[in-house]
Amino acid sequence: MPEFIKRIASGNLRGSALRILDANILGASCARVCPVDVLCEGACVMHRHNQKPIQIGLLQRRAMDAFYASGELPPVMGTAAHSVRVACIGGGPASLACAAELRRHGAEATVFERRALPGGLNTYGVAEYKLRAADSLREVEMIERMGVAFRFGESVDSAAALEALEAEFDSLFLGVGLGAMQRLGIPGEDSEGVMNALELIAAYKTGHLREVHGTVVVVGAGNTAIDAANAARRLGAETVYMLYRRGENDIPAFDFEYEHAKQEGVQFLWRRQPLAVRRDEHGRLLLDTVQVRQVERTLLPLPNSQYTIACDLLVPAIGQSPLTQLVQELRGVEVRKGRIVADPATGRTSHPRYFAAGDCVNGGREVVDAVAGGKRAAGRGSSRAAFGVRGANLAVLATAGLKAGATRLKHRQLPDVRRGRRCRGPALPW
Repeated sequence: MPEFIKRIASGNLRGSALRILDANILGASCARVCPVDVLCEGACVMHRHNQKPIQIGLLQRRAMDAFYASGELPPVMGTAAHSVRVACIGGGPASLACAAELRRHGAEATVFERRALPGGLNTYGVAEYKLRAADSLREVEMIERMGVAFRFGESVDSAAALEALEAEFDSLFLGVGLGAMQRLGIPGEDSEGVMNALELIAAYKTGHLREVHGTVVVVGAGNTAIDAANAARRLGAETVYMLYRRGENDIPAFDFEYEHAKQEGVQFLWRRQPLAVRRDEHGRLLLDTVQVRQVERTLLPLPNSQYTIACDLLVPAIGQSPLTQLVQELRGVEVRKGRIVADPATGRTSHPRYFAAGDCVNGGREVVDAVAGGKRAAGRGSSRAAFGVRGANLAVLATAGLKAGATRLKHRQLPDVRRGRRCRGPALPW
């Protein structure tokens, strides 16, 4: 980190960006979405001298924005005639980092993504005021120009699909993230007007949701719940409540996220739990709730504390479930409690041809953790030897000569995402 800062100080933005990309191929998005207050700036040595930390996030954004404006690529090794071929399953940060690192060392990497767009939560699940979908796709475009191939709309969710990939590729990397949002488990939650937090964020990031009116209730108090609540406010909701079953000191969201939500006008209802969803005679949603108190580890309802909230949109945001459908098909890959077991240093699983990193291994952490895991699986030590990638001198390839064998990510293909109306409100300062 000191190296890229020193290069910026000397006016060497290009050198700074290359240093960032060498460590983190998604350095531009991480500068925007990662909790710098907690991570890099939180650990800044300036704190020891009772001074404000260096604004590392802003500096990293400055270097990366200049690099993308130049149209340059990171150094990439030419593909050998008999180079190793790796399938990266999932189009999120872990797979993108793994594929880019493999490509930089001369391997062939193909990313398989079931959705229409790659990028994972960076494209679909991080609030737009932090990271626009267009900015996420800009990074994917660079990785594609490096020579990584992409196959969109292909679900790898069965033993037959995995066997087909095993026949086509030398190794498989699993960067499949987590599964669906957890359900509330209450009557009526399948009613029209109930949309989970990731669905809401994805809808407005891709231009499918332009306005929200009336009252919105978000159930949960994690970082994704706060993203959804802030999104609802910026989309026009007059009132947004966040309903949480515990107290203010117990919320899992970062402190700065909580403060930001209060500044946006989000209201918090503490120690209140949802009971059921129903409709009134006019068709409006009614959320029945009850006040609770904690006795040891159990939440007990308080007598005569039921309260009904009328709302226009209900947004469950109580976390994601493990991706059970795919992991059940992984023969020879150890899975514990819905998570793939992999060596943290190499990404190696119990199957000699399978590697894994990201949320499907760690249960859900920051983007930078997924990137680091994907890079380690692809590029360092024994894992690179297992993939079959051999070190060699790096050389920048002419971008005009790179053919990825997949559909290019042109601006004209993504009108809603790249030129869609942004939600009102200022962007965060990183």
